[in-house]
Amino acid sequence: MGIIGCLSLLLAGNSVYGQTETEPVIEQLIEQLAEEMDEDFDFSELSERLNFYYRNPVNVNKISREQLQELFFLSPLQIDAFLQHRHETGDLLDLLELQSIEGFDLTTIYRFLNFVFLGPENSLANVTAANLLSKGRHDLIFRYGQILQVQKGFQIPDSSDRSRYLGSPDRLLLRYRYYYGRNISASLNMRKDAGEQFLWGSKPAGFDFYSANMMLRNLGFLKKLAIGDYTLQFGQGLTLWSGLTFGKGPLITSLAKPDWGLGPHHSVNKSQFLRGISASADLGKFTFTPFLSYKKIDASLVQSDNGDMLISSIGQSGLHRTPTELKNKNASSQFIYGSNIQYRHRQLNLGITAYHTQFGHPLEASNLLYNRFKFAGQSLSNAGFHYSYSYQNTYWFGEIAYQLQNGMALMNGLMSSLSPKVSMILLHRHYQKNYYSVFNQAISEASNAVNEQGFYSGLQLKLNSHWELITYADFFRFRRLNYRIDAPSMGYEWFSQFNYSLNKKLRVSGYYKMKVKAENESVGYPLNILQEVKRQNYRLELNYQVHKNIVLRNRLEICQHQKGDHPDEYGYLAYQDVIYHPLQTKISGNLRFAIFDTRGFNSRIYTYENDVLYSYSVPAFQYSGLRFYVNGRYSLSRGLDVWARYAVTSYTNQQTIGSGLDQIDGNRRSEVKLQVRYQF
Repeated sequence: MGIIGCLSLLLAGNSVYGQTETEPVIEQLIEQLAEEMDEDFDFSELSERLNFYYRNPVNVNKISREQLQELFFLSPLQIDAFLQHRHETGDLLDLLELQSIEGFDLTTIYRFLNFVFLGPENSLANVTAANLLSKGRHDLIFRYGQILQVQKGFQIPDSSDRSRYLGSPDRLLLRYRYYYGRNISASLNMRKDAGEQFLWGSKPAGFDFYSANMMLRNLGFLKKLAIGDYTLQFGQGLTLWSGLTFGKGPLITSLAKPDWGLGPHHSVNKSQFLRGISASADLGKFTFTPFLSYKKIDASLVQSDNGDMLISSIGQSGLHRTPTELKNKNASSQFIYGSNIQYRHRQLNLGITAYHTQFGHPLEASNLLYNRFKFAGQSLSNAGFHYSYSYQNTYWFGEIAYQLQNGMALMNGLMSSLSPKVSMILLHRHYQKNYYSVFNQAISEASNAVNEQGFYSGLQLKLNSHWELITYADFFRFRRLNYRIDAPSMGYEWFSQFNYSLNKKLRVSGYYKMKVKAENESVGYPLNILQEVKRQNYRLELNYQVHKNIVLRNRLEICQHQKGDHPDEYGYLAYQDVIYHPLQTKISGNLRFAIFDTRGFNSRIYTYENDVLYSYSVPAFQYSGLRFYVNGRYSLSRGLDVWARYAVTSYTNQQTIGSGLDQIDGNRRSEVKLQVRYQF
């Protein structure tokens, strides 16, 4: 019957039962990306997308290029190879055919089989109001979380003029999803963060943040129609890319962005989305996507010499806990209109994006020297051209973007399968100092793709069925001043990772990462002097399945930080995970015990942590102490599930934790979460 046949039978058997939590394959994919993301990166959008396809697999003979791109673990070369195979040979008659597609190794096939099926397509014909009510699926989640220790911001009395938290320390989330097949969906998110007001005192009363949308697909010539909050992701992220994005990391094929286009905004991120209406029309080889967005934005306003109000900074956190944050809430507005048109013919894709942004108040010119060329004004226009083309085993991609009457940014790259065992990716980027885009999320070393030149090269080698090596090098240069870099500078990053799988039960991986860049001297001088900063990370991880339902995971990581002539700073982290994940049972969970010892912020170590469904964390560990957390899920009945999480960090050399209003007096920080999910 073969490996693929056995896998497909196993997956088919699992799909009979309604899954109630994130599947291991999804957790592994997210964890692979999480290690290189920021501490506050929101993975809920990615997790929800993969879970949707897991529970609503697509017919392998009907799956589109766009849907394949949403399965981010597939590279552009693999997607083109799959579509070319289906075009030349016709519909797949057996999933075993996947083994004959170039670039589809067993790891890729195993992942892919979780999200597709072979069989008759579910028809959405004869949609009626009665069917929408009776046959639609509803998914409702309520989440509660709180830090148990009292933070400084909650101790300051209301009568004080000092900055303080106005609300309660609990965090609340109410999340609703509706699905009718794969073509009709609706979502509603309501969120309150710690310190924000709820029900009373807030303006308006209730949750601090609301987000809703409705998404319709395959309405004749309309491929998509989004009403409410949505995301747009075109090209390589230079001109317009909102919502989920990835940077440099072990999954080097994710460096080429998949150009997902129009999609619903499912995340609880409060800033990286558009609000209004958009649609994608299928016009033969052309796809036309106009969009219109208007939303209030958080902004700090100042008065100019002539009495006009100017925006000194735009808030991105979405937090409204203190009097100042509440004052800045929805203080200005953002109006965006534009369109994207794409031409696709076989392996060639060409696209043009153009849009105009109007702010409610002009942005103030910065008086900081490194921000001398930053955008100032009330309106701006952006336009960009992006392309991708596949020929044989090579995929070319790139984008050129303009801020009209100002700067430009350029990126070009290629991905090539040199042999069945060797893949390569090259990328060149050139971002001018005066380029600005509201939704600029292209690959860069700095936080924004501006004032940077760079060249990236990556290599993936699958030596045999047991060994895999991934490595990349990235060289970058800042021609002008940058944040904490008061002179032109350059740097480089080098990463190597090996994966060794002895069998299905034992997997060993390790990596080495080094980043060298310039930074101002720590001690302030009238004229800052640049010093070389070198940060190195060493990691070794062991995964072992001791039982069909139990996996043990061990990790040791060392961080080495050196700046100029200062002594090296070292950090250490070791942890033990126990993961209990049986099939078709009411109980599952995981726990971690970790020990860490670092000198401070410079030698901090980030690590991914499991959490309740659709919630993830990548905390930074610094100083010395112990970390413990435990997650559990219990299925009360079919469709009704409860998650609980308790996490505690105990420091051995600290009398206070955190800073500012988040400061805790003592050496312990603990947190609880409770989540209930009802599917009907």
